[in-house]
Amino acid sequence: MTELLYNTSAYIRSFEATVLSCDTAGGRYAVVLDKTAFFPEQGGQYADRGTLNSIAVCDVQIKDGIIYHYTEAPLAVGDAVAGEICFETRFDRMQNHTGEHLVSGCIHAMYGYDNVGFHMNDEYLTLDTSGFLTGEQLDAVEIRANRAVFENLPVEVSYPDDETLKRISYRSKTEISDRVRIVTIPGYDACACCAPHVAATGEVGLIKIVDAIRYKGGMRITLKCGNRALSDYGMRLSTLSEIAVSLSAKPEEAFASVQRLSEEISVLKQQLSGLKKELISSRCEQIPYTEGNLCMIERDADTDTLRAMVNLGMEKCTGICAAFSGSDNEGYRFVIGSRTVPMRACVKDITAALDGRGGGSDAMVSGTVKADAERIRSCIAVLDTSKYPG
Repeated sequence: MTELLYNTSAYIRSFEATVLSCDTAGGRYAVVLDKTAFFPEQGGQYADRGTLNSIAVCDVQIKDGIIYHYTEAPLAVGDAVAGEICFETRFDRMQNHTGEHLVSGCIHAMYGYDNVGFHMNDEYLTLDTSGFLTGEQLDAVEIRANRAVFENLPVEVSYPDDETLKRISYRSKTEISDRVRIVTIPGYDACACCAPHVAATGEVGLIKIVDAIRYKGGMRITLKCGNRALSDYGMRLSTLSEIAVSLSAKPEEAFASVQRLSEEISVLKQQLSGLKKELISSRCEQIPYTEGNLCMIERDADTDTLRAMVNLGMEKCTGICAAFSGSDNEGYRFVIGSRTVPMRACVKDITAALDGRGGGSDAMVSGTVKADAERIRSCIAVLDTSKYPG
């Protein structure tokens, strides 16, 4: 049985142990030690990183109570090894896991919802709740959880006996049959948990809820704590400052400036749309009436503009009127219509000839093609619409 040094102290950075076994495992080596400070992947938390005799430990797993350290090189059975934990990674996870306990405990105490899911990687931490929380409720949870951080409370670990467990109240997502490890933050939370945590809540530094979405009848909440929260704050402040500078505004005035800019853009878009319609109408009026098909190609026109072009162009031809927009490199979008030709049958031949796809009604169709402008014009010009009886 491997002695779990991380249960003795979460702050152990180096240790010495004896190799009990070393077996090949899928191109790697599964090493079992008589003692370890490496926390294995479990409970939604990834395994510790580090080395054994300077050999990288790429994964740590626990199976049937046995902890396996996966290495790229073998270690001799019976040899003494020096283990080193990547403490920067360990401490980051300790900060975030303890922060999650505080948030989950506050949610349970304030609103009665349970934590029904937990996952933490090296970028973010998520917890799933059994009920929905409003934005105001999440703000209240965040304030209360950070109050616990500022109070610098002890994070206590205990192993109550069966009789004591029956008397105390604690959170647990699963039924536990083995020895139960309880992590308690006085006044805020008590939870069955196997992972390393900080010694006092002040070491969490800061708790920030950065996202929350509806998920399976409850919420999926994304947290960042400690150094992650600090880095996230720095990134957001830098982004806000850059936006403010680009708008010649103070950071606290950036949102209002963006709103004004958005309103101005909306007005300009409406004006531009109106001018485009006037331009299209003017250009179509100048197009001579033709006995046959009409093809128009614009560099930058949206679908509504193409549809307007076709509606006007159909009055200028006896066959089909086709409007395309795009480029030879990226392809073209199209709208094609006719007063006399059934377009659903016609578009199949057009898209086959121009390497495209599309569909619609007998009056009008739309789609995309990958041909160049010259090929498009040639295809529409020679298309015999008489073979599509109306």
